[in-house]
Amino acid sequence: NAAKVSGVKVRSKKMLVYTLAGAFAGVAAVVLTSRILAGQPAVGSGYEMDAITGAIIGGASFSGGIGTMAGTIVGALIMGVLTNGMTMLQIDPSLQMLVKGIVIVGAVLLDERKHRHRK
Repeated sequence: NAAKVSGVKVRSKKMLVYTLAGAFAGVAAVVLTSRILAGQPAVGSGYEMDAITGAIIGGASFSGGIGTMAGTIVGALIMGVLTNGMTMLQIDPSLQMLVKGIVIVGAVLLDERKHRHRK
């Protein structure tokens, strides 16, 4: 409502955002399919945890309103290196999920601590 009252064309912006999200999802599907040389509907399961963890490590806040694109890219790169390193060390995938969960909890605790000192 605030954006609408401020003069932003909300309907067209929503349409643009959803169109871009669909296009990026399609590109990601093509890239992922070309990597595994097959189409499997459940192949991306677990990637959402990597995305959330990367955003949180990059400085995004669960409480909202805070975060930068550069920080998210850095967080995603950190998660990529962490995941790749654990895969190269042949760590069990379920243990990898546990490590990523611990990283998320640590990042959230740091975020909460940082916000508590601001107030």
